[in-house]
Amino acid sequence: MSTKVNSTKINTSPLVKTYTLEEFWQLPDPPDRSKLELIAGVLYMSPPPEYTHDDVVTRLNRLLIAHLLSTGDKGNLYVPRAAIWTSTRTHLEPDLFYVSAELEAKLDRSHRDTADLVVEVISPGSAIYDRNTKADTYGALGVRELWLIDETEQTVEVRRQTGDGFDDGRVFSRGEQVESAVFPTLKLSVEQLFTD
Repeated sequence: MSTKVNSTKINTSPLVKTYTLEEFWQLPDPPDRSKLELIAGVLYMSPPPEYTHDDVVTRLNRLLIAHLLSTGDKGNLYVPRAAIWTSTRTHLEPDLFYVSAELEAKLDRSHRDTADLVVEVISPGSAIYDRNTKADTYGALGVRELWLIDETEQTVEVRRQTGDGFDDGRVFSRGEQVESAVFPTLKLSVEQLFTD
């Protein structure tokens, strides 16, 4: 059965050093596969994902590609290392994101500052950041829908844009089909993400 989830807000201290996009792009990659991201000039580092994280991303990527092909959808699905970034010193690398052909035509070709769907696979080491700071940023950027996939609980939380950020979200568990406003005809059961 699906349930509602309330998010909590986290404030960032104004005493933290901030970076420009140019400074951020000059930083070396962490040697351990950790991920660096920038939100309003504040640098965040997420620990490297577990291999199961990559398995979930790969499964979902395959399922969404099959859906796009079967429906003739001309939108684009972007995989890790592709970024959503803005001139306001924000640079995020979702696990997956989708931009419809209609939205793609409106975006600046040099960078994407929003998306129709963003997917984050939640790892224990990044759960608070992904569910709060990063999710709130996607909401502020106008992302239409956010999926937070929890490996540990084996759930998919779907949050939808309200015009003022995301709603509280709805959680789908094993035995349930994920309901998406972005892909209304998608047939995706939660267990498909966690089993081969």
